Amino acid sequence: MSKRSKGRQKLEMVKISRESNRLVTFSKRRYGVFKKASELSTLCGAEIAIVVFSPGKKVFSYGHPCVDAVVDRFLSRNSPQFCGTLQLIEAHRNARVRDLNLQLTQHFCIK
Repeated sequence: MSKRSKGRQKLEMVKISRESNRLVTFSKRRYGVFKKASELSTLCGAEIAIVVFSPGKKVFSYGHPCVDAVVDRFLSRNSPQFCGTLQLIEAHRNARVRDLNLQLTQHFCIK
């Protein structure tokens, strides 16, 4: 009889001691956070900016429409001023994000 795994278990929220395990966990969770942010942006039309510094001192960011635009809007506390051209660009960008999300979802469902 084969040994059965314990399945998913609740992890205690403490810093992971082994650096290699910590880096792998960071990478997986960073991907998960960015994917959730992308889904929120696509489903709700939210403007999102996330900046994360890894334990290895690298910076990672995700933003829709882009990190700079969202941060600038946050810092200035102004709503965006769209003209017709900017609205067209935004619509194209949203369609591209939906296409990329679909490709990403299909990629992980195949594996």
